[in-house]
Amino acid sequence: MNTISRNQILSILLLSLFMMGCNSNQDKEKKNERITLSETDSTSSEKYEIEAVLNRILIAVGNRDVQELGDLTFDQAIIGWTFLKDGVWLNKEVTIEEYLRNISELENPKPFSETVIEYEISVTKGRLATVKLPTIISQFGVARSEEVNHMIMMKEDDQWKLLSVAWTVHRIPESERKFDLNLFAHSYAQVWGSNRPEFVAMFFEEDGALQVNDSKPAVGRNAISNVAQSFMTRFPDMNVSFDSLVPKPNGTEFHWTLTGTDADPNGKGHKVKVSGFELWTMSEKNLIKDSKGIFSSEEYDRQLEFGIDN
Repeated sequence: MNTISRNQILSILLLSLFMMGCNSNQDKEKKNERITLSETDSTSSEKYEIEAVLNRILIAVGNRDVQELGDLTFDQAIIGWTFLKDGVWLNKEVTIEEYLRNISELENPKPFSETVIEYEISVTKGRLATVKLPTIISQFGVARSEEVNHMIMMKEDDQWKLLSVAWTVHRIPESERKFDLNLFAHSYAQVWGSNRPEFVAMFFEEDGALQVNDSKPAVGRNAISNVAQSFMTRFPDMNVSFDSLVPKPNGTEFHWTLTGTDADPNGKGHKVKVSGFELWTMSEKNLIKDSKGIFSSEEYDRQLEFGIDN
């Protein structure tokens, strides 16, 4: 039997220690990789939640929804904006309480929409987030200003809420304001979830008409408001998304998807999700002259009876 020398034993020990060190480093690297992936997944999830809240805030602002804004902001939230007037930059600061009161006291309010250009969100420990949010402000399809919002969001329990917001206003000159049917469609979809039926009617000419499937056309803004109110009453949480615009020889198809929960006292309380389109004929004033709405009444009735998944 061969005798192992002292140097050989030492070499074996050193090799063993080296291998143990390599395995330990590999384990640490894998552990760190798992932590990094976990943190990335968590941050992505938080950003997704924040984007959802931001969208709700922007829609609520455009729809003049005091209740929704109150739910999504802290009681002591601060609001500020800076704007150029007669060549001089001016600032305005208010509390959320003042802002909501001003909205509620508006006479003959009109809706507007705020279209996001991009989201820049930085999250700290899943509790605080800073947001830079450039947007385009439009009304009835005409862009009126570009704004850059700077927000601080903070989590209360499991809900992200607005702590403060300040923005710059860059007004688009009148000569550069052009009608955009996509912006118009975006705003029109938004107001169907406003619980303000008169907002829907504002997108129509005074003598405009709205027909839903084979029903008798509603002619005039009052009649159109009544149609909108019937849907808003049945689905208080209604949301209508703008899916696409499809040009046709006799007009433009506005494709939409409605989601909401049936609140009819005689209903089953099911959620519904139905899609359809309105064939628009636009007027020279860039308002809807005539709209023929079409969706599957059979699928709609089925979901009211059994829900979306049955």
